[in-house]
Amino acid sequence: MKKGLIYSILGLGVFFAAAFSLSIGAMKIPVQDVLLILAKKAGLFHNRPVDEQYDTVLMIVRMPRVIMGLLIGAALGISGAAIQGIFRNPLAEPGLIGISSGASLFAVLIIASEVSLMAGLSNLLGYYLLAFGSFIGAGIAAFVVYQIARSDGKPNVATMLLAGIAINALAGALTGLVTYMANDQQLRNITFWLLGSLGGATWQIVLSLLPFILIPLAFLPMMGKTLNAFALGENQAQQLGLPVGRVKRWVVILATMAVGASVAVSGIISFVGLLVPHMVRLFFGVDNRRVLPASALLGALILTLADMISRKLVAPVELPIGVITALLGTPVFLYILIKDKKKITR
Repeated sequence: MKKGLIYSILGLGVFFAAAFSLSIGAMKIPVQDVLLILAKKAGLFHNRPVDEQYDTVLMIVRMPRVIMGLLIGAALGISGAAIQGIFRNPLAEPGLIGISSGASLFAVLIIASEVSLMAGLSNLLGYYLLAFGSFIGAGIAAFVVYQIARSDGKPNVATMLLAGIAINALAGALTGLVTYMANDQQLRNITFWLLGSLGGATWQIVLSLLPFILIPLAFLPMMGKTLNAFALGENQAQQLGLPVGRVKRWVVILATMAVGASVAVSGIISFVGLLVPHMVRLFFGVDNRRVLPASALLGALILTLADMISRKLVAPVELPIGVITALLGTPVFLYILIKDKKKITR
């Protein structure tokens, strides 16, 4: 009952956070009007009049942004939990092991080559190209880090983190080189994108993001029981008859798909994949069958709240959402590092 109650609280939190996020902006829309418009779209309250201007702003401007934030938050949260489950370490977050930087490098390359790569293509195909390129970059980074960290057939956590630092540095240097060679318009696009933002959300971007996010959200929770066996060690999991190598490959593929697509459309949003699973374990324990879906819900909630803060803190100017999540996540990261440093360094 307690677990069901927490799921209900998280679900309601996501719903009301999304409703409040839809209501704030240059034109304030009362929350009751937001709920009425959503109800009418669902086929309810046909006889209740709504403000046409509210309806237009809500459905064209704000709804894509909120949905994109929910999808990206869920993707980053569940990917962080899955990566931590595979490596059996609370610090194994996608950004720390190079996945985000690899995705960002390929996305920046596509942005800087925008004219030659996307000429003659539709906008929707262009968005898919950016998401696919980021997925390729994230996958390459994850593969390189994993191969470097392997020792006697299994990854060494300390080596993995060091390899992640090296890949981050290399990808950062190459990203800087591409940025240096970009023209003024490309430089503005790259700089704004690297700080992380949901401000460019449109329905086309949301539709291009959906398959890359929904597939990991559907399949990663199914691996919760297997990830529980990983906590005993890979050798023990193999003795139980689990296909250890195949599970690791699929977790990495699904996580990099989600992270790569998220980075492609929003830029770098730090620490969500690290912060969310750790917070979930405080309430759900370490059972990955519960941690994975709960991390998706809490990730969606936290990113929605962070987006609200980014829009309201210094309104009418909008702060990059990556700055907000980094400010919130860094103290938590340091707390985990100090609290668990003996266990991490074993």
